[in-house]
Amino acid sequence: MNTTPPLSQEVWERTPAEAQAYIRALEARVAALEATVQHLLERLRMDSHNSSQPPSSDLPATRRPRQRRTPSGRKPGGQPGHHGQTRALVPLENVEAVLPVKPTHCAHCQHPLHGEDGQPQRHQVTELPPVKPVVTEYQLHALVCPACGATTRADLPMGVPTGGFGPRVQATVALCTGAYRLSKRTTQEVMADLFGLPMSLGTIPRLEQATVQALAAPVAEAHTFVRAQPIAHLDETGWREGRVRAWLWVAVTAWVVGRIGPLSSSVSRIRP
Repeated sequence: MNTTPPLSQEVWERTPAEAQAYIRALEARVAALEATVQHLLERLRMDSHNSSQPPSSDLPATRRPRQRRTPSGRKPGGQPGHHGQTRALVPLENVEAVLPVKPTHCAHCQHPLHGEDGQPQRHQVTELPPVKPVVTEYQLHALVCPACGATTRADLPMGVPTGGFGPRVQATVALCTGAYRLSKRTTQEVMADLFGLPMSLGTIPRLEQATVQALAAPVAEAHTFVRAQPIAHLDETGWREGRVRAWLWVAVTAWVVGRIGPLSSSVSRIRP
């Protein structure tokens, strides 16, 4: 900050000490405000072309108009000589059923036709199987001991969930809300519409927590691996959980991506 008084030396010396102190305070405040204005002006000049900001953050005035290509005069679509991309046929050993379709009469003279085509044209239709939930009921019998009269009820077999849904249902719910970023209500609709499996909204977070507990050990192993790597690329993002601000930190290595969030479940995945 320039400490030279804005007034002449003669006038400055006649100025009371209290006024001089006030003038210097105003000069410091003006200098701070000028620095703030300069910083804000530099930020206004930043866009997706000269910084790492996404294009969606550009102001309308700074967005570059789209350049329209000069019409080539050719018809839209594939051009002569272009090799089209078609779906590859599934090998016959992986086909569920093969249905030969033969013509019965000649299309020209209507004479009956018989025989085999050594190389028939192949046409495959892929369809999803009808999905119907499989319900298994475990009847836990309670028997009375003839010796002491005590009643003993059988326990569930090892590996049987204590809740009403199996591990595949639990994994599908976690996939919808986790990897596919669907809301709990949308996940509820997906489970009912695609799988014929109605469930309450309160069941979905319970299945999510069960998935987090099931993945705790491999996630901890992945985090240990990430911390031991000599090179890791870091990034972060923020969001809100209710009224609380939350952050998610990501550590990316050659094989494992570790995601650590203080207010959400920690998840890691192996890079393909």
